[in-house]
Amino acid sequence: MNTVGPSYCGHGAHARKANHVARNRAWRIVVSTLVTLLLAAGYFMADINGMMPGPLTILPAGKTTPALAGSIRAAESVADSADLNKPIDKNGTESAINAFAATPGLGGDFSLAIADADGKIVDSRNPDTPREPASTMKTLTALAVSSTLDMGSSFHTDALLDPSPSGVSQPRQATLTLKSDGDMLLGAGASDPNHINGRAGLATLADESAAQLKKRNISQIHLNYDDTLFGAVRSPAAIASNNEGNTNFTGISSMAVDGGRQWKGVEHDPDLYSAYPAMSTTPAHDAAAVFGSLLAQRGIGVDAEIASGKVASGAKRVATITSATLAEVMAFTLRHSDNTLIEEFGRLLALKTGAANSPEGATRAVKAKLDKLGVDTANLHMADCSGLSEGSQLEVKTLVEVQSHNLKPGPGAAAGEGLSVPGFVGTAKNRLEDPSAAGLLRVKTGSLDQVTSMAGNVSRKNGGVLAFAVIVNKPQDYLAARKAVDAFISALAGL
Repeated sequence: MNTVGPSYCGHGAHARKANHVARNRAWRIVVSTLVTLLLAAGYFMADINGMMPGPLTILPAGKTTPALAGSIRAAESVADSADLNKPIDKNGTESAINAFAATPGLGGDFSLAIADADGKIVDSRNPDTPREPASTMKTLTALAVSSTLDMGSSFHTDALLDPSPSGVSQPRQATLTLKSDGDMLLGAGASDPNHINGRAGLATLADESAAQLKKRNISQIHLNYDDTLFGAVRSPAAIASNNEGNTNFTGISSMAVDGGRQWKGVEHDPDLYSAYPAMSTTPAHDAAAVFGSLLAQRGIGVDAEIASGKVASGAKRVATITSATLAEVMAFTLRHSDNTLIEEFGRLLALKTGAANSPEGATRAVKAKLDKLGVDTANLHMADCSGLSEGSQLEVKTLVEVQSHNLKPGPGAAAGEGLSVPGFVGTAKNRLEDPSAAGLLRVKTGSLDQVTSMAGNVSRKNGGVLAFAVIVNKPQDYLAARKAVDAFISALAGL
């Protein structure tokens, strides 16, 4: 949720529609991005071929999101073929680092590291000093989750009919329960194959449910919702400190419409946020209320009170809807720096691996998986899975090792697919300092009042690759420090 100034872990306003020149540049970025993503050929193959271990959720993937729109033009060469073994010029890294360190207003509380495709650090400053990472923490959670869950699977949301009372075969009134295994991007309308947010629509579920109820001669229901999946504790202990107005996080739940955002009639693209409204503190109840209203519109009477509780044993599914794939949801999460969704992913990892169903269980599960992957977690302290809570600390070399994993084929591909492309998409859309680096950078941004950070990987103009991470804590001039980060990553493309 990045803004131009310090805000809370990555929110950012989207620029106005591009003119003809910008559209041409957008196409150039698309082509370049596609070329450079071939650096990690396993990115997409691992996802498509189901190389990740067993699913937490079970339904097959839905229709994929359409390609990014833009003016079509003939392909052109924008970068040499990638050479994962091409050495990185130490003189060039020294020059880039010295220019960064000399920025007026930067202050002395910064760390950075530059690594090759194997994760070997070739140059750095203060790489062993723990610092607060802000939303770059999400890259740790994303890698751990994407390396464990079946990212080609989807969430499903069901309408389940309680068994009939003994001796009653066709009751005119019954209990229907809404249950989901984690879809917090439900839509209030029909299922939308063209978007990640709203891929599963409650209006479609209501259509199917009403038809099935009428077949059973049921015209009146009592509506329940089962939101027991994530237990009693839904929020990290310190997350409220950076959540003024409830615009950056709401407690995770098994279901929500549009992540619980309360737009109050404001028109917006479901997958591209231009603002971040207050979020509901009762997202699962709200989703059930929307579903109940939709059923009423279809001729099914719904009792006024909607209750929360576990679905009855023996309840029968009468309708279901399917979300976007977990890989697509992860991409949405990273590009919007969505704190709630990444916390939910951490909890899903905890459930999958047998860790405690709690915020602490989620952070322990992330660290345990990173340790298995060989990522250096020395001095890693996770106050949460998102970086929004106060108190998180890590060494910059941990971030750069995560990014080196994103340059390798295999499980974990979704952690790299969702990174922002400066100048084009995500929270880094307005962070392209040098147009000649367009499409060569894939990054995750981080912003808090006293933190500006970035981690990512680079397709170098000469055909090589590298991974990088930079954290600045307590800058004397926040905007100057942020600008220095942008200039630094652009310089890396030229190494």
